[in-house]
Amino acid sequence: MSHPSPSPVLAIDPGRHKCGLAVLAGDGRILERLVVPRDQLGERLRELAGRHGVAEVVLGDRTGGQSAAEQVQAALPQACLHLVDEHRTSEQARRRYFAEHPPRGWRRLLPTSLQTPPVSIDDWAAVILAERRLRQRNEEGRP
Repeated sequence: MSHPSPSPVLAIDPGRHKCGLAVLAGDGRILERLVVPRDQLGERLRELAGRHGVAEVVLGDRTGGQSAAEQVQAALPQACLHLVDEHRTSEQARRRYFAEHPPRGWRRLLPTSLQTPPVSIDDWAAVILAERRLRQRNEEGRP
């Protein structure tokens, strides 16, 4: 008997001016990640949820979380919303970014902990939030 594949998760790293978004398959594969202006959040949530069949939204619990939660509920009223602890996601996002994009030239001589990524890494923070939720689901024994 085959088990249904775990459902994807859409994660939001909310900020005052921009939000990181990521959609992860239930098995943890990154399907999509992007950074959007805050005023486009609702529209982008509807697009991503429709494209990936998302029924579960994960939201970071710190800066801008409350107003982002209201936008999620307005854009995706049927979605199940989970708040996830954002503690240390920025630090972890920086590490993930540099693992994927190692510094080149003279920058490779500097520790990445002393460098600032040249692009916004809010999407990587959203990936980490989604991975935290997927771990919770696995611990609960849910797909």
